[in-house]
Amino acid sequence: MAKAEVGKIAPDFDLETDDGGRIRLADLTGKSVVVYFYPKDDTSGCTLEAIDFTKAAKAFAAAGAIVVGISPDTAKSHGKFKKKHGLGVTLAADPDKKAIGAYGVWVEKSMYGRKYMGVERATFLVGPDRRIKEAWRKVRVPGHVEAVLAATKAP
Repeated sequence: MAKAEVGKIAPDFDLETDDGGRIRLADLTGKSVVVYFYPKDDTSGCTLEAIDFTKAAKAFAAAGAIVVGISPDTAKSHGKFKKKHGLGVTLAADPDKKAIGAYGVWVEKSMYGRKYMGVERATFLVGPDRRIKEAWRKVRVPGHVEAVLAATKAP
């Protein structure tokens, strides 16, 4: 499957959110959008990443950017995750993996010698023109949000 790439139009998505609403990338044209994909609600790395994005939420807003986290979990799971950790970012549910597939982040992974399919932790900075300005793949959580924020503030 083709991967979303810097310079190309970001694949649209229409997903249910943690509060039971919906979010469509096309509706956010004209704004910068940070779309981050993560494997699973309430796991250690994913929780740290969501907390880091929450801590920086005001800075992203000041830079004119909206932050959206996407995983295959349900909207109900997202709601519980958000409440448990006091998260301040929108979480979108992609149980059918349509957006996950469109961005090329559904990949073969390996743990303890066992191969399986899963979400590659990745972040995309989508510009106001819906073009991907920056992409981070195989993300390591420490320092990641700061790097995304710096790119968001860059002209």
